[in-house]
Amino acid sequence: MAGSGGLGGGAGDLQGAGPGQGTALRAPRAPLALIALLLGAYCLFALPGRCPPVPRTPAPVPAPAEPPHASRRLGAPGLPVASGPGRRRFPQALIVGVKKGGTRALLEFLRLHPDVRALGSEPHFFDRGLMPRTLDGQITMEKTPSYFVTQEAPGRIHGMSPDTKLIVVVRNPVTRAISDYAQTLSKTPGLPSFRALAFRHGLGPVDTAWSAVRIGLYAQHLDNWLRHFPLSHFLFVSGERLVTDPAGEVGRVQDFLGLKRVVTDKHFYFNATKGFPCLKKAQGSGRPRCLGKSKGRPHPRVPEAVVQRLQAFYRPFNRKFYQMTGQDFGWD
Repeated sequence: MAGSGGLGGGAGDLQGAGPGQGTALRAPRAPLALIALLLGAYCLFALPGRCPPVPRTPAPVPAPAEPPHASRRLGAPGLPVASGPGRRRFPQALIVGVKKGGTRALLEFLRLHPDVRALGSEPHFFDRGLMPRTLDGQITMEKTPSYFVTQEAPGRIHGMSPDTKLIVVVRNPVTRAISDYAQTLSKTPGLPSFRALAFRHGLGPVDTAWSAVRIGLYAQHLDNWLRHFPLSHFLFVSGERLVTDPAGEVGRVQDFLGLKRVVTDKHFYFNATKGFPCLKKAQGSGRPRCLGKSKGRPHPRVPEAVVQRLQAFYRPFNRKFYQMTGQDFGWD
């Protein structure tokens, strides 16, 4: 903190004074204090009631306890001054969801824009101290897919920044759930089958307690957000079109953020091996940029009967989501 540094610098200057200089400054104080004490005692005993009142030295005001680091408090009003261009601030735009919908791809595509500064990690109820520095005219962005399905997230985000623009990347909830399962399976090889987790008692009722299923109830999650933010604050990006037409979807996002359409189709090529678009190599770069090995992993085979049952389960939720957003994503 620059403020702390300034205070520390002053203390350092005093501590840096040589012992001779410090003694010279303090030496006259002892005899003067002794003379004042003797005169006061004489006046008190020899001339009672006629002595002027002794001026009282006000007690030093204790310095206020230093608050916690401003950037570590949710909704802190200010930030420590620091060197370097730009300043840290809460993001003006958030990619709030959904997991396995294409959020990482969208963030990487938007990073091509010179007026977008984005945090790479997912801070989960963002910490302004983690945000990249931005100049005037630049937009700070952050991505945490779990925000969309976290009950308390809308209220907290609204409390910190009610004008935040919110981007939700959605994908067919059935394929999203299978992709979610594939990711978990890669980390936990002994996981039960997708069917065993998605349904109770074989092909009984769908188990909405399983997060891979619950995330796909987009209408329910959006309803929670609309209690805090108007629909005009949202942009819903199709995860499918982000694959088939990345420039088109990224163009919509740039418009939503009030940015010039800098990222266009000239920046993309389709990687047939991975099955999704990658970024052409930038000038001065050695090779094109694709998302990491964890992206585009093959999905496990799920029986068609399981897929159809899940599609039927999600259909009413999808249609409600279409009505709420005014967009038909074509999942049915």
